[in-house]
Amino acid sequence: MNLHPDIEALLEMVQAGTESGARTPFPQLTAVQARADFDASSPLLDVDPPALACERHLSLPMRDGAMIGARLYAQEEPNSRSPIPVLLYMHGGGFVVGSLDSHQPLCRGLAEDSGAAVLSIDYRLAPEHKFPTAFEDAVDALAWIGREGPAAGLDPGRVAVGGDSAGGTLAAALAIEAKKNRSLPRPVLQVLAYPGLSPWQTSESYERYGSGYLLERSTVDWFFRQYLCNDSDREDWRFAPLAAPDFAGLAPAFLLLAEFDPLVDEGRDYAAKLSAAGVPVDLRIYRGMIHEFLRMGNVVADALQARAEIGQALASAFRIAANERPDVEMLRE
Repeated sequence: MNLHPDIEALLEMVQAGTESGARTPFPQLTAVQARADFDASSPLLDVDPPALACERHLSLPMRDGAMIGARLYAQEEPNSRSPIPVLLYMHGGGFVVGSLDSHQPLCRGLAEDSGAAVLSIDYRLAPEHKFPTAFEDAVDALAWIGREGPAAGLDPGRVAVGGDSAGGTLAAALAIEAKKNRSLPRPVLQVLAYPGLSPWQTSESYERYGSGYLLERSTVDWFFRQYLCNDSDREDWRFAPLAAPDFAGLAPAFLLLAEFDPLVDEGRDYAAKLSAAGVPVDLRIYRGMIHEFLRMGNVVADALQARAEIGQALASAFRIAANERPDVEMLRE
């Protein structure tokens, strides 16, 4: 299939901006400048739903004594008498850019589409905080749900983990950690939107789509130089979940990939690994789409359709979990 016409027009506009000097590629910016650029451009791409009844700002404690910000989204104010299911969400941005603000439209939409709460976390970014800080922040946020969730109106027995791009990497690694670490809540679903999964970027799709399709190989290299301490970190499954020794027993996966994305091959490889280990996988490859399309509701309707499909998958997973625990109130239809 060809690129979606509206995606093709977006790529032409990006290329024209780069050639004219109106747009500066990330590798030519500092991390602080790149973050500001990413946050400024995000509202132009996505459709921001109306504010929800519950949009609560939280501070979560980390293992080193630091506090990170978080934002809780829900259609109604959660309460401790009847805790509701929750998606722990990690934003994308190559471990260097991205924020609670850049992903607010997506998280609002996911809360609306799923009927569950979404807890979006402001994990610490590189180069100020190198690997594995982002992963450890995600682990500590999941531990917080297990420890403090009930008092906040969140059900630790109905938790999903999810993220896009680098956030999808964190979600996949978190699902592995949750199987290993029995003190953590066990996710009922992992939602992985075009995640990075491989130690090395040598796939055929990187060769084919690594230039001219928004996510540039040079940008990925720049991200990883900021995030990783050395090349040996690449073989650590907390950075590259495909390097994990065992996939059996992981949470079911809802895996969304874009056809014209350098990461699509490693996503396919991960789906195959999970399936071979007996993990249920729902693999969706969105034709004509590129990396980041999930946050492009102002560009293509496919973004909103994909978001709705994630919401349906979450609602189904939480409903199944509730059926297995008859004492838990079901999600309202």
